[in-house]
Amino acid sequence: MSIETVYTTPIVNKDYKGKRIDKFLSDCFSDISRSQVQRLIALGNVTCDDVTIGDNSFKVRDGDVYQVLVPPAVDAEPIAQDIPLDVVYEDEDIIVVNKPAGMTVHPAPGAVDGTLVNALLYYCKDLSGISGVKRPGIVHRIDKETSGLLVVAKNDAAHQHLCAQFAEHSIERTYFAVVFGVPNPMKGVIDADIGRSPYDRKKMAVVQKNGKHAVTHYQTMEVFGGEAALVKCNLETGRTHQIRVHLSKIGCNLVGDKLYVKSKKIISKAVEADVKSFVNNFSRQALHAQTLGFVHPRTQKNMAFSTEFPQDFAELIDVLQKIKN
Repeated sequence: MSIETVYTTPIVNKDYKGKRIDKFLSDCFSDISRSQVQRLIALGNVTCDDVTIGDNSFKVRDGDVYQVLVPPAVDAEPIAQDIPLDVVYEDEDIIVVNKPAGMTVHPAPGAVDGTLVNALLYYCKDLSGISGVKRPGIVHRIDKETSGLLVVAKNDAAHQHLCAQFAEHSIERTYFAVVFGVPNPMKGVIDADIGRSPYDRKKMAVVQKNGKHAVTHYQTMEVFGGEAALVKCNLETGRTHQIRVHLSKIGCNLVGDKLYVKSKKIISKAVEADVKSFVNNFSRQALHAQTLGFVHPRTQKNMAFSTEFPQDFAELIDVLQKIKN
């Protein structure tokens, strides 16, 4: 049974004196986001000497200690929803789907329905018992704003077999990304551990310690006037935000990525204004999971799937091809 948790801060010293309470608490506790802190403040769950702190902008005081009461989480069971699915392949053991950009894979805070899981529960009636209530059948995931292929298990044996392949890094996955700038060198391997950013808990980062081994093989497929490039990435490992972090490391942030690039734009006067506007305001991270390969959990045959670029991704490439070399 879940119980409430009480977090206690260190004594505020001169380094933190005057900092906003919501920022101070999110810095103190890496597993509580600033938005969660703000919700807890609104609920009256933040106190100092039994006095409730009700204002996010309250400035912490030298020598104070603050308590945060976090109520137990209540996990809602996902409901089946009649949401269209692009099913690439299906048999008695697996489903391969082509996920559109904008769809979250499984329910999470801020996305309790409209997810791939909700759609799968409607499409496949006997999926609910596999790999837990919240993520039935889910073996791996891709970001909400990334489009492309995923494999879903329809029974426990298939789930275990596919999970083992992901753990062994034997799954073949190819992604295509459109990035600002041009990789140098044009082809290579990025071998750099990835962990939670020490500066922004919403981000992952290349870290020197306490990270997970991550390897990305990349190849530049097309260059658009030196301003942008189409890059193919093959994942040897599968870490959170791996491609976004690794390409950022070599100075090539994804077009449309609002988390890892906020100021990167095409600014050259040689590029037509409508092209710059389209690219600089692309609505989502330009990343597509195009191919997926694995060993079938029952037949032991090699399975390989591929999908075309979605319309928005293909249009982005068409627009960029207007930039003259």
